[in-house]
Amino acid sequence: MGADLSVTRTIAAPPQVVWDLVSDLPRMGEWSPEATGGRWKDGTSRACKGARFAGRNRSGWRRWSTLSTVTGCDPGSAFEFEVTSGPVKVARWRYDIVATDEGCTVTESWEDRRPGWFATATSLITGVSDRRAHTEWNINTTLDALARAAETAVGAD
Repeated sequence: MGADLSVTRTIAAPPQVVWDLVSDLPRMGEWSPEATGGRWKDGTSRACKGARFAGRNRSGWRRWSTLSTVTGCDPGSAFEFEVTSGPVKVARWRYDIVATDEGCTVTESWEDRRPGWFATATSLITGVSDRRAHTEWNINTTLDALARAAETAVGAD
């Protein structure tokens, strides 16, 4: 659908600390306002390429589930997963983490992969009519909470 976006934040924590948080999908609900968590599938208990994750999401009173597959897993620097709903590709999420003198920068990227007909259906399911604007708000909120969690984990001010 061409509604891709990326947001970058500086975080006063080492790249590995940030990567450990973003790749722990069951904990995503601790910082995301929409993704509430979920569970690893097929006996997997951590992020690795090819691992699948059953995710739970919410927007207001609405709830829905998705299936994600880890497509990129480079500890300390990148984490990527693709989201599907049944056979339909929904989105690709990616976190790129780069070391800096102060800690790191993390860029959260989203690629909307929904076909047009499915975008209309999902707006009814999720209650979100402008998915791009809503996702931009979600990313900013997630990165703010992620920064707080990572900086707290390392005792940064």
